[in-house]
Amino acid sequence: MHVDHLLRLDRLDLSLVWGDEALLGQEIGGVTATDLEDPARFLQSGEIVLSGLVWWSPGTGAAKTERFVSALRDAGAVALLAGEETHGEVPRELAEACRRHRVALISVPAHTSFRAITEAVYLRQWGELSRRPTDHYALPENVRLDLDRAFEGGATTGELLDRAFAHLGTPACHLLTAAGRTVARTGAAPAALSARRAAEAVRAGHGTTVRVEADGTVYDTWHLHLPEAGQVPPRVLQEIAELLGRHRRRRDRERAANDGAFAELADAMGAVRFDAHRVRQALESCGLAGADAYTVVAAATEPHAEAGTGAAAALGEALRHVPSVTFAVADGPGGEATAVVAHERKAATEVRERLGDAWPFVHACGPDVPLHAGVSAPAAAPEQLNASLGQARYALAAARATDPSAPGVAGLGDLDGLGKLLAGIPADVRNAYSETVLGPLLGAGRGSGTMLLETLEVFLAHDCSWARTAEALHVHVNTVHYRVERIETLTGRDLSRLDHKADLRAALFCR
Repeated sequence: MHVDHLLRLDRLDLSLVWGDEALLGQEIGGVTATDLEDPARFLQSGEIVLSGLVWWSPGTGAAKTERFVSALRDAGAVALLAGEETHGEVPRELAEACRRHRVALISVPAHTSFRAITEAVYLRQWGELSRRPTDHYALPENVRLDLDRAFEGGATTGELLDRAFAHLGTPACHLLTAAGRTVARTGAAPAALSARRAAEAVRAGHGTTVRVEADGTVYDTWHLHLPEAGQVPPRVLQEIAELLGRHRRRRDRERAANDGAFAELADAMGAVRFDAHRVRQALESCGLAGADAYTVVAAATEPHAEAGTGAAAALGEALRHVPSVTFAVADGPGGEATAVVAHERKAATEVRERLGDAWPFVHACGPDVPLHAGVSAPAAAPEQLNASLGQARYALAAARATDPSAPGVAGLGDLDGLGKLLAGIPADVRNAYSETVLGPLLGAGRGSGTMLLETLEVFLAHDCSWARTAEALHVHVNTVHYRVERIETLTGRDLSRLDHKADLRAALFCR
């Protein structure tokens, strides 16, 4: 387990204060917790050090801080994890000392216990040891050296996969996500599997499937899948999976470096005072400038969804199922995420369709977390992205209101009925409109209001037919006439007029 693995564990909520890639790539050999001013005699090389910083206080001088950090450096500690609970933050002079002595410094929030960190390290180490019962590698040395060179040289995922299996005659192997996306495949493998077949391959247990250990989410975890069992020794597969795990973690770090640019783009699009120049600069920073067209997608889960089941993770995985597009995804408030998708103008319809096709497989990875998305109409220029964001959010609201418990994707083209159109309006606005139009019926007296609302709903549903309404309600037609007259009097609407019928129907949909 490397230092940066801890930062990738969302449940720990750790923050990097200082450390470069070389330091974060160091292997963790153990854990020591201490609050001694001079912990030197208790430290061992390769350990991370947990400290609540009880030994430090403001104004104690740099000498105490220097002694503590230099002891970590001399002992070969790979990182200091400093608790925020005692002082509310990590002291600046501690960060400066760690920078001077090249000791990675990580901040531990008050709600994360040192025990949780210790368990995370030792559980990971136990898993790695259990998969390699001896000190001997299963892959031939020349193959390992070739793979290491390819990895360091920045080889693609597909290249690594082919090289890893080449000495075994390149058997058919797919690298799949839990949501059914084919990340890569060996040359002997058939064409990329459909999302349905890939998801079934990961879950059904046919053939041989090995999980690639990396800090992904429930939606985009990688799995090595060989359709035939027993083709490759288990320990060889495990070593190949470990190499791909290193590759995946490096890719994730590179993507994480763009999170700030993605967040800036989302902020720029949604700014109260829209600035087209700011949006263009943000698109440039995200590598999305100059596209033929843009589509905005808004997605949402529950605001307090578990780590790894957030809207941004789900949306990012779903969009990777759409070929020939580039995109940026950013987290937002209330469990909402926003994506800007750059594509050719002719591919606008495909974005909506492919996203809808992938959505059930993405949702199946976390079935207890409702997933909804709204897709805008294509925008021809950055100046239109503010309006596109509004469209996407409107479509998202409609998808959530239509069926809150079922996963769904809605585009503007899907709002083909009055009910679906009104579903996208904020709930407080719908409630206010319904109360304004239908409120007088509820004030008609005990029991009468409910009866009049039922009559109105049935009357409109039967195209204002007196006879069919009477039959549906099991009353005399004269009773229907009396009730409709009463409804018209109380609401001030004339049910022989089309616009007044529309007002009342809309009010019923808004309830």
